[in-house]
Formats: sequence, structure tokens, C-alpha cells
Amino acid sequence: MYKILKKELLAPNIYLMNIEAPRVARSAKPGQFVIIRIGDKGERIPLTISDYNAEEGWVTIVTQAVGYSTGKLCSMEVGDYLADFAGPLGHPSEFINEDIEKLKQKKILFIAGGVGTAPVYPQVKWLHEHGVDADVIIGAKSKNIIILADKMRQVAGNLYIATDDGSEGFKGMVTNCMRDLIDNQGKHYDEVIAIGPMIMMKFVALTTKEYGIKTIASLNTLMVDGTGMCGACRVSVGGKTRFTCVDGPEFDAHEVDFDEAMRRQGMYRDIESRKAKMAQKKAEGHVCKIGLDK
Repeated sequence: MYKILKKELLAPNIYLMNIEAPRVARSAKPGQFVIIRIGDKGERIPLTISDYNAEEGWVTIVTQAVGYSTGKLCSMEVGDYLADFAGPLGHPSEFINEDIEKLKQKKILFIAGGVGTAPVYPQVKWLHEHGVDADVIIGAKSKNIIILADKMRQVAGNLYIATDDGSEGFKGMVTNCMRDLIDNQGKHYDEVIAIGPMIMMKFVALTTKEYGIKTIASLNTLMVDGTGMCGACRVSVGGKTRFTCVDGPEFDAHEVDFDEAMRRQGMYRDIESRKAKMAQKKAEGHVCKIGLDK
């Protein structure tokens, strides 16, 4: 059993939790993920590691309540226990294996969209701790759903905020913000790492390809069981089939078939909708399932 040590509301329906998991905390590296189960009969939920502390023995996860299981997870409180917390899984970010002195000479830009800010944070933190200050763009629809900006500001070389409605920072998409940095502010980047909604990463990849900038995308949102056995996270990379949970979750963004990935991502929306409706009916005292598929 894994105890919830801390719970914090970051934005509407987005929660941060610190989970007591000493073994996972000792082994965790940026870019990896965990698989959790709320109860013995609960479904497997893959979540990218958002932070960790080996000495204190906790791992941070950030969850947005978008379906039945994530909604149930977000309703749990400090002192509650998770049945399973397996990890760390997946390959760490590739830069942790690079020579530090060579890494210090690189100009790296992270582009984080929405909840994707959470898995970006440990990567930027790791680089900062090793003397590499990377720039970061955090994108969101509006100011009230920006998360972890204060923490990111402490470890980033420069932090830029981009909001669709202009309520904070640059008004417009993260791709336009990146163009502004390169074209108008004289910034140069050797590598871009994008984590966020699939559509955002697609257009980041298209934009960086114009500039000839190496780009990495994390496809963590595709994962389901975390072992590669279910096949739900299949993705075409460079014309070859890869499994996000065992081969990734990070890939060369210029080789990812994002259109295929988005089609696959949408396969489970109807299932989640039905489960959410069923849970609501049950909470209201109704157990009849008639009409839940409508």
C-alpha cells in the first residue's frame, strides 16, 4: 500500500500528490513513468513522474480528472492509500546519458502544454542541478490553468508563458511564441523537447522542422497498461511500429505519425464517457444501465 502524503489543487480539476514510495523514489529518473491502481480491482493508470525525493522517499504525480479512474484518484485525500504504485517504467530522457560538459554547451528549449508541464519539471530540474539552464515555454488556454510556473521559474534559465487568450505572457500558441524567440529575440536552440497535447506536439514538430532543430516528443498520454501487451500505445515512428510504454515514452518528433497517434488516442473516449455516466448514476442511487451507451 502506498500512502498519499500531500495533495494540492494546481488548477481546476488538476491535482498534485506526493506518494510514499521509497523504492521508486530511489530509482526514478526524468522522463520515466509509474503505473498506479487505486484498489485491487481498479484499472491501471500510467502517470509520468513529476518529481521525486530519494532521501524522503516520495514521488510526485500530477493528475487531471478527465475520466472515471482519474476522477476517483483525484477524489482521494491525504492519508488514503493506493493499492499499487509500480515503477519507474519506460526509458529516462536521453540527455541524462550525455556528457555533462557537452550538454552545458547545448541550448535546449522545453515546450510544455497544459498538464504536460508536470513531466517537463523534473527534466528541467535535473538539468539545472547539473549546471545546465534550459529555457521553457509553458502554454495554456488561459492564466487560470497554468500549473507549476513558480517551481519551473526556480530551475529554468528563462521561463516564457504563452496563453491563447493573452491573459498572461505571450498571446498565442506556443509555436508562435517559439518563432518570436528565434526570429525576433535572436534565440538559438540546438534541441527542443515537447510534452503536452498531441496536437500541440504535432505542430511543434512541424515548426522545428522548418528551423532544422532536433525535437523530442513524449507520447505518455497514449499509454494504457504500461507493458506493451495491450497494444493500445502502438505508434509509427520513422515508418516502424513502436510501443510507447516499452520503447519510449520519448521519440524523435520529426518521425512520429501524430495523426495516427491522435486517432488511437480517441479510441477510448466513448468507454470513459460510459464509465463516468455509470459512476454518476450509481452515486445518485441508480444502478440501471439502460441508456448508458447513448
